[in-house]
Parts: sequence; C-alpha cells; structure tokens
Amino acid sequence: MEQEYPHGHHQSVLRGHSWRTASNSAAYLLSSLKSDSHILDVGCGPGSITVDLASKVPQGKVTGLDTTADPFEEGRKLAAARGLDNVSFKVGDARQLPFPDKSFDIVHAHQVLQYLKKDERIEAIREMRRVAKSGGLVCIREGDQGTVAFYPEVSGLKDFIDLYCKVARGNGGEPDAGRRLHTWVKEAGFAASDITVTASTWCYNTPEERAWWSSVWVNRILFSSWNGTAINGGHATQQELEHLAEAWRQWGSSEDAWYALIHGEVLCRVE
Repeated sequence: MEQEYPHGHHQSVLRGHSWRTASNSAAYLLSSLKSDSHILDVGCGPGSITVDLASKVPQGKVTGLDTTADPFEEGRKLAAARGLDNVSFKVGDARQLPFPDKSFDIVHAHQVLQYLKKDERIEAIREMRRVAKSGGLVCIREGDQGTVAFYPEVSGLKDFIDLYCKVARGNGGEPDAGRRLHTWVKEAGFAASDITVTASTWCYNTPEERAWWSSVWVNRILFSSWNGTAINGGHATQQELEHLAEAWRQWGSSEDAWYALIHGEVLCRVE
C-alpha cells in the first residue's frame, strides 16, 4: 500500500527538500551517532539528509527509503560528488518497512508522520521501532505549522498558512504535528521514560534564504501536485493560489523579511 505524498516530486519540492542537511534538520540526533552506525532514513526524498548522515558514519551504512524512486537520482549524485559509497536507496512504505526486525542502530524520519492518517502514523512508528535494534533509537522530527512566525505582515501570507493546514487536514494529515509528536510515540508503545523530547527551528532571513524560500513556495503553489490537491479538494481556486504566490513574492522581496518554524523532535530508546 503506497502513501501518495501530497506535494509530489516536482522540482520545486525537491529543491526545497535538498536544502535540508543533518546539521540543520537532524542536529538533535548527531551526538548519538557512532562511526559504524547503520541508519535507516524513512521518507528520504532526494537524500540530502541521508547523504549527510552517511558522511558522519564512515564505517557505517545509511539506507534511504521512500515510496517512489523518482528523487533517488539526486541522492546518488550527491553521494558520488562527496565520494561516499556507504549510501543506498530503496523503495518502500513506512507502514510496512521491507526490513527484518532489529536491522538498524538508528531509524530516522523527518517530516513524514504529518502526512499520514492517524492510524497510519501510529503503524509507521511501530514499524520503525520493529526494525531498530535493541539499544537503538527511533528519531523523528516534525514541523508545526501553527508555530510559523513571519515579518513583515504581507497580505495573503497568513491566508496561505491557513490554506496549507486546511489542505493537509483534508488529506487526513496533521500540519501541527510537532506539538503532538511525543504523544504519538507513546501511543505507538514507547514508555515516557524512553523518550527525549526537544524542539528546534528553521529560520530564514538572509537575502539568499529569503529568495530561495519564497521561490520554493511560489513554484510549489503554482506547479507542484499541491496545486491540484488544493483545487480538486475545493479549498482554493487557481486565481486564489496565484494571489498567494504573489504574497510569497512580496515577502521574499522585503529586505527585512524573516520567517521561522518550530519543529518537535523525539529520540526514542528501543529496549
């Protein structure tokens, strides 16, 4: 059973994902890595975090998993450019991982559970625990759209965030996943004493960050699968989406533009 990613794999989506590294998106787990760790990266997309993790475990191995092979070529090119041969990619489903029990020291997922329906996200967490070794870790990080803060108050940007949440929930997802993440892993069977809960942010302010982040969303709104999801779900018209894209352009052109998003994080110890 394949879970369709609502944003698809348009170049604008991959471009946004490719910015992510272990340092800016998985720093909370880096101190747990060993040079020979075997890691599974669930929902790896174009593999920028996957490859960065591989660079930190030179005697280990990292496997990136996603529901389609479409983005894997970028990950393979990135690994080759960095001279890494301890990375591989595999097609699979987070809710039915194609690996034996206790296969990995660390199982990592970034921005995955928020797109799954309630029962499916609990099933995915249980699968991640199943394939983690005793004494290993399940490490998950999820954004929380309700925590977004931005400046200046561009007309339309708040409307976009509201629409983003409406579309996500229309698909059965939960865009405010970060604040709920610790409850989901407990529901999946982890004891509170085995869970370390933290939070961290993404923040965009430099001219390069502003230009990149705004253009990512302009193109995603207009050209990615999210566009069709929003329209076909009855959440917005094409004209309304064009208005929201223009709001992102205005935000990105402001010299004082600033944007931040909080993420919830959990490190879950496997017995």
